[in-house]
Amino acid sequence: MDNSGAYFVAGALPEAASPAEPLPPWTSTQVVGARLPRVDAYERVSGTAVYPIDVVLPDMLYAGILRCPHPHARVKSVDLAPALALPGVRAALGPASPGADIPWYRAQGRAWSRLLDPHCRHQGDEVAAVAAETPYQVADALKAIAVEYEVLPFVLDEEQATAPGAPPVHEGGNRVGEPAVYERGDVAAGLAAAAAVVERTFRTACELHAPMEVHGSVVRWDGNRLTVWDTTQGVFAVQAEVARALGLPLAHVRVIGSYMGGGFGAKLEAGKYTVLAALLARATGRPVKLFLPREDTFLATGNRPANRLTVKLGAARDGTLTAIEITSLGAAGAYPASAAATFMATELYACPNVRARDETVFIHAGRARPMRAPGYPQCAWALEQAMDELAGKLGMDPLALRLKNVPRTAQRRGNLPYSTAGLEECLRRGAEAFGWERARRARPGQGTTRRGVGVAACFWGFSGGPPSTAIVKLFPDGSATLTMGASDIGTGTKTVMAMVAAEELAIPVERIAVEHADTGTTPYATPSGGSKTVPTDSPAVRAAAAAVRRQVLELAAAQLKRPVEELTLREGRVVAAADPSVSLPLSALEGLQRQGVLVGVGTRAPNPEGTVTVPFAAHFAEVEVNTATGEVRVLRVVAAQDSGRVLNRLTFDNQTLGGVVMGLGFALTEERILDPATGRMVNANLHDYKIPTMLDVPVEMACVAIDRPDEGFNSTGTKGLGEPATIPTAAAVANAVFHATGVRVTDAPITPARFLAAAGGKRG
Repeated sequence: MDNSGAYFVAGALPEAASPAEPLPPWTSTQVVGARLPRVDAYERVSGTAVYPIDVVLPDMLYAGILRCPHPHARVKSVDLAPALALPGVRAALGPASPGADIPWYRAQGRAWSRLLDPHCRHQGDEVAAVAAETPYQVADALKAIAVEYEVLPFVLDEEQATAPGAPPVHEGGNRVGEPAVYERGDVAAGLAAAAAVVERTFRTACELHAPMEVHGSVVRWDGNRLTVWDTTQGVFAVQAEVARALGLPLAHVRVIGSYMGGGFGAKLEAGKYTVLAALLARATGRPVKLFLPREDTFLATGNRPANRLTVKLGAARDGTLTAIEITSLGAAGAYPASAAATFMATELYACPNVRARDETVFIHAGRARPMRAPGYPQCAWALEQAMDELAGKLGMDPLALRLKNVPRTAQRRGNLPYSTAGLEECLRRGAEAFGWERARRARPGQGTTRRGVGVAACFWGFSGGPPSTAIVKLFPDGSATLTMGASDIGTGTKTVMAMVAAEELAIPVERIAVEHADTGTTPYATPSGGSKTVPTDSPAVRAAAAAVRRQVLELAAAQLKRPVEELTLREGRVVAAADPSVSLPLSALEGLQRQGVLVGVGTRAPNPEGTVTVPFAAHFAEVEVNTATGEVRVLRVVAAQDSGRVLNRLTFDNQTLGGVVMGLGFALTEERILDPATGRMVNANLHDYKIPTMLDVPVEMACVAIDRPDEGFNSTGTKGLGEPATIPTAAAVANAVFHATGVRVTDAPITPARFLAAAGGKRG
């Protein structure tokens, strides 16, 4: 399975626009690699940054969506009249309104729903929408809409969905396509030859993205042209979907996303809310703002699907893996999505005999979407706990078992070599920084308080590629503008790209302005997701800046009457390399003054053939467990990350530690809870859905950066970071809990109740 498919909404995977001129690797850098604050830090912390949710337009209406309260129902009738009769209400849409039949959730050659579909397949499915003068009038209008439902049987989890007689989510059954099976070697023979075999079933909970900024859009029509301010990870993806839905030329849809308050994969595609807002705006002739209440985002904007995984491992006496067998059953929700979760197990460790099977099923709940490394944290939860159990059977240190089986090639992808392979270095340097040997030997404690340590490893199977185009403009005063289509989803993308341009042009970052994420003014970019933004877009930025650099040196050579080869750029000046006394500030370039601006366009070169590029990571955790109450407290985490060249050490560390915190939520607190009697989500709010707070985060968190440029992959030597920063954290915590207590908790998250149940079963 190629994970890139999760990050492109529709159509063929993108290709390079045109071959980029190869650039030599940086031998030394002045800006790249430094710890620099974000270029927009003041705007973000002062409140002056305008996020889509902050946009207010003259004569603007507000809008809201009425959602189905049942997990499965048919809408028998909708009466909009009571809502339209209320003060301030200007428009309303129902299943019979113009535009309500726009196809939605396209997959497998068909549309699986409509914009306002009378057949509701999960709590939160859209039934109607209204626009009014104030948010309060919107709330009153939604309550006034009279809807008659026929409530239907429902199925809520992946195991129920596969049972005989289960209520069908769609005609034809609950299976989302045929199961995907991968095999190499002979698993049965590998298990038969093993000196030790472990087999265990694990379960992971459904998690919600819960970004700070809720989903929504502000839309405005200008004649037949539509402008959308959208909180999105990919403005061009939203442009394409909205244009298709409304039957508009792409050139008539402009999407602006200069700031956005997080997404984690939940904002990689257009939402129904954008199209509903556009229909309401067209009906009223006024701009419309439609942002979802927090509760609605929990129901209808995506999730990390729940999975049941069974892992069977075999190894020789010396720890060499002889067989890996893994199966996954995952819940896509009510509409097609991937819940595959086995890919990492087929490549993370060297093993000749492997079998993996992924099956995805429909259930009557919100649809899954990519969430920070789709499928990989679930796989790590199962595989890495099974690896620890196997180490115990063999009498080996868990770290030693992993080091024994470090792969040298991408076994599932033709045994191609990795362009750079940092798993072993992550394990060794992470263990050294953590103090692994000493911590493993430490006594677990006495009484009800026990301490233990754990390790888990990972890779992420996608590192980006073309297309990407960037534009750099240098002005007569030596300042520059960088224009790119990629979104900054909170990771510091703008800062990193400005640093790349500053490095190439030898000017301060402060003198570079960044324009981005606007389909009307910036070049095309794929959505920011899959840890691919920096390795995809930074080479294009470097190429654009290098094109300007060449023009500067050519103009300076003519003015100084020196060969171009003798000149270089330093600190905003053109300098003769052999004689630094011969120099010229950029602002004194006569050719630049005459032209007014120098423009460079850069594109991303195709990925090299014959190698596979992936980032690796290893996380180490220490926990304290109260065996009387079942409470688990994480004391410290060390995360070792191999993500190629570090462009900004400050944002690198911040991204890593943010991923760790997300992994702690997976491990200990986060899960969607559906009431089996009613089918409704009972914790659709930030009070009851427990994302980690400052009280849950360990004081000691450290990032070990394996700063090794991958020069063969791209011109900046970068690989992805966002996904591998969160994949192994939960498994490391679970292994630490076992080391502390001898209790193996297989179901995530490790709540006090689950720990005590597992401990009770162990005693029994």
